Amino acid sequence: MKKIDAHSHIGNFGGWAEVSIDIESLVKQMDEYEIEKTILCGSGNNDNDDVYEAFKRYPERIIPIVFVNPYEEKVVEKIHYYIRQKGFCGIKLHPLMHAYVADAQELDPLMQAAEDLGVPVFIHCGHPPYSLPWSIALLAERFPKVKVIMIHMGHGHGVYIDASIKMAARYPNIYLEMSGMPMSSKIRQAYYQVGKDRIMFGIDAPFHHPTVEIQKVLTSGLDNQGLEDVFYNNASKLMNL
Repeated sequence: MKKIDAHSHIGNFGGWAEVSIDIESLVKQMDEYEIEKTILCGSGNNDNDDVYEAFKRYPERIIPIVFVNPYEEKVVEKIHYYIRQKGFCGIKLHPLMHAYVADAQELDPLMQAAEDLGVPVFIHCGHPPYSLPWSIALLAERFPKVKVIMIHMGHGHGVYIDASIKMAARYPNIYLEMSGMPMSSKIRQAYYQVGKDRIMFGIDAPFHHPTVEIQKVLTSGLDNQGLEDVFYNNASKLMNL
């Protein structure tokens, strides 16, 4: 079954993580597990040029998104540069990494840029105090025209997973990506309670392996149409492929 990976990285994550992957290894992995395309960012907000080089090398396989820190100088100009001039298709935010609450006012210029450019915003979800689903929902509420993807849909905490589903059900511009979220039953729940087009398969390479993330979808209890939607159709629709 063909797939789109809605969230992965290239680069080196040292320190506590000690994981890394380069574009050649990622594409090899994609080929092995029938992943047609990957929505890709770097290891941080300074690696966007590496993602651009990967995109140039594999333009039919990579969908690049620009990783930004709202505290950077000229961050809005950076977003416009990568999206308008380099072909990037979305924005990646990581409140935990950069120590800001997900509904901080500092994000308003970035969200306005996303609205103006017509691109989705992918935001890390599931770690207190910065990246909790309630805060992401407040951000999405302020910008109802921007599609906001909760990456990890609460991650490993059951309360945050439940809240991610509840917030997405409340706000139609919130989408869910399931990498790192351990409960396969919640994929099925999100599919029926949030919307059949608003839950997506992802891997979060190099942190997780495709075999683990694929099995979570396969054991979720969805029928073949549901599996096709989660694995491929929903990300394809989100990114206007």
